[in-house]
Amino acid sequence: MSWRWILLMAWRDSRRSKSRMLLYIASIVLGIAALVALDSFNANLKRDIDLQAAELLGADFEISSRTQPTADAAAFIDSIGRLSEATAREERFVSMIRFTKSNESRLIQVRGISAGYPFYGNVESLPNRAFDLLTDTNKLLLESELLLQFSAEIADSVQIGQQTFRIAGNILKMPGRTSFATNMAPAAVMSLDAMKATGLKQVGSRVEYFYYFKFPAGISVDAFVKDNEERLEKWQLGFASIQSTKENTGRSFADVTRFMQLVGFTALLLGAIGVSSAVHVYVQEKMVTVATLRCLGATSRKAFLIFFVQFAGIGLFAGIIGALLGTGIQYFLPIVMQDFLPVELSSAISWFSIAQGILLGFIIAVLFALLPLISLRRISPLNTLRVVSDSDKAPADPWRWFVVALIIVFLIGFSRLQLDDWVQTAYFVAGIAITFSILYAVAQLLMWIVRRFFPASMPYVWRQGLSNLFRPRNQTTIVILSVGFGTALIATLFFVQDMLLQRVDRGNSSGQANMVLFDIQPAQRAAVKSLIEREKLPVMEEVPIVTLQLAAINGHALNDVLADSTLGYSARAFRGEVRATYRDALAESEKITAGEWIGQVGANDTAQVSLEEGYAQRIHAKVGDVLLLNVQGLLLPAKVSSLRQVDWNRFQTNFRMVLAKGSLDDAPQFYVLMTRAADKEQSANIQRLVVNDFPNVSVIDIHALLQVLDDLLNKIGFVITFIGSFSILTGLVVLVASLLISKYQRLRENILLRTLGASKKQIAQIVFAEYLFLGLFAALSGVMIALVAANTLAIFIFETSFAPALGFVLLLIAFVVLLTVIIGVLNSLSALNRPALEVLRKE
Repeated sequence: MSWRWILLMAWRDSRRSKSRMLLYIASIVLGIAALVALDSFNANLKRDIDLQAAELLGADFEISSRTQPTADAAAFIDSIGRLSEATAREERFVSMIRFTKSNESRLIQVRGISAGYPFYGNVESLPNRAFDLLTDTNKLLLESELLLQFSAEIADSVQIGQQTFRIAGNILKMPGRTSFATNMAPAAVMSLDAMKATGLKQVGSRVEYFYYFKFPAGISVDAFVKDNEERLEKWQLGFASIQSTKENTGRSFADVTRFMQLVGFTALLLGAIGVSSAVHVYVQEKMVTVATLRCLGATSRKAFLIFFVQFAGIGLFAGIIGALLGTGIQYFLPIVMQDFLPVELSSAISWFSIAQGILLGFIIAVLFALLPLISLRRISPLNTLRVVSDSDKAPADPWRWFVVALIIVFLIGFSRLQLDDWVQTAYFVAGIAITFSILYAVAQLLMWIVRRFFPASMPYVWRQGLSNLFRPRNQTTIVILSVGFGTALIATLFFVQDMLLQRVDRGNSSGQANMVLFDIQPAQRAAVKSLIEREKLPVMEEVPIVTLQLAAINGHALNDVLADSTLGYSARAFRGEVRATYRDALAESEKITAGEWIGQVGANDTAQVSLEEGYAQRIHAKVGDVLLLNVQGLLLPAKVSSLRQVDWNRFQTNFRMVLAKGSLDDAPQFYVLMTRAADKEQSANIQRLVVNDFPNVSVIDIHALLQVLDDLLNKIGFVITFIGSFSILTGLVVLVASLLISKYQRLRENILLRTLGASKKQIAQIVFAEYLFLGLFAALSGVMIALVAANTLAIFIFETSFAPALGFVLLLIAFVVLLTVIIGVLNSLSALNRPALEVLRKE
């Protein structure tokens, strides 16, 4: 085997086709660039989480509780404090803030923090070291989002609860806080003494407690957690360490980074299909060249290797170009993603990602080029004298099936490496296979329909354009694959974003409540209701809420469950508080799925409780079980009488536990009141009146919530679109490459038509007709796939209904068709504007 001769021949043959080689390279460069960029982002994110985990937590160890710790739990927390170099404490709850200058209000998170926290990391603020100002109980700090929203300034006054504060500073960044979290729930930070002065910590108020510890160098946090895990579990205390923060933060973003990498891989697969199609066309044109080499004594193996070396070199070169481009792109990803990340993201070069991208480009180019290249082995010297059409049936080639098997193994193997889970890998591979199979089937069906029901009565240019869809060496399959896939991706991204907005926006539909007032104390109930009615707003719901904890199931308490795992109950069932209510009738959003609804019990009867079916599954409870409920110190037995299916998408009060009327009537409770404001102005007015008269009452305004969610989903949509653009751009590159390749095939055809008397206008109309049909069928196929995908997500993931925006669908179809036609027509202009003899001489 003369490798020198093979390499020389490969180089000589490629010199005549440099522009076309660049098209093959371009088809997979974007996919490789996407993978390198996203893989580099993932590597940098993991490293930055490891390096900044201490700053995320702000301490070596954190204990959290959703309720005031018991005496035993408090003693345990104090014992940890005695082991530590430094300790700090924090309390959090939600409440309303009123800006006195503008008299506007908003629901916020109130954070009371003791001195010294955070132990690691810095709070960025204006002025610097603004946390030092919190020693003054009349001052607080606000996150920048609040100052911007209400045009407030430092030294302005605000009201929280019964206390008026001065704004002492602007918090720009705190450990563990992201722009995403700040937009959803901006915080006001104050001292613990200042928090007491608000008067908002009342019976039934939901307050979260946090305790931070900085351990001496000689104490191992992981060993401490291992030794005390049972006690932490027993007293229902949450905990976090630097190591668990690393793991949890990494796990939180694992699905996101996997999605990003799989989108890049999908773009690469789309480009690979374009390469395979282009190589197929290229091989058809080289049949005479190969046959001539065979006549001159070259073996079929040598002839095959000449072109194999060409495309292996192309793959290697494309891998290098894509890796360099991806390395450049990864410097822009922190700008796109920073709002959603709790760490400062770096942009270091990942040499492993670069090496992987180069290797991947080589493998993809070789594997997908092999499918059409192996047919070169069967070209006979007689092909110099006879023409073999695409329709001639060649005998089955076992090597072709071997290459197909290699491609499938590669696809599954690489997907498994990215997902690290066989089930997810199976879903991903199946989804890709189904999508491409549908698009391929549409292309084949289109060609069959046009051939079978050819409209002979149509004008000539339209008949010629239609016949181009099924003639030998047509571009129907590759155009529908590339354009259809890009359309499906764009439409699915839009549908999901629109679905999420519709899901929330239903709460603002006519007739439904759009304002929630909560933390209303029993003594305030009549006055708040009177205020709402005085402003001519309807009282749509008035619901009592009782805060309780699950103490035992069928006589088995937390200690029993921890001691005996065979009981079948989850320790999580006993953690945290449950917000329950009591009433004598089902709500519109509820439906009984098991047992019997009992709405009323007598004073001496056993309490009856109905559980939401999902919650019942989580705590392993069923109809007939007896729950022991801890209602703020009072133990109340309650029998499970029924299970309910709840529509959580409705904007109304829904509960995991609903007790029969007469079970909890005298328990400590607060009320939730729901109403409907006609517009934003009326909503803002109600909030001002409520905050002025009832500072402890909090208000959720669906108008403001929708605006925040709309901004948030737009940001998420931009990120997803940015990532998905790699696939979309790859599809466009494959389309352009396919059409440019088709130009070489059709030069002779167009020249023949012009020789027979066809005008430039007629040829342009033929091209227009062909790509009009291609674009239309590709767009319709992509939209149909997107509709099926969106409906599947709506049913099984979001559990909601889906109604596509007809205007967007029509606009997208029109855009895709127009883009396909423009590219197709522009591609043919050079052939139309050149003299026929010049083209024939060159050919």
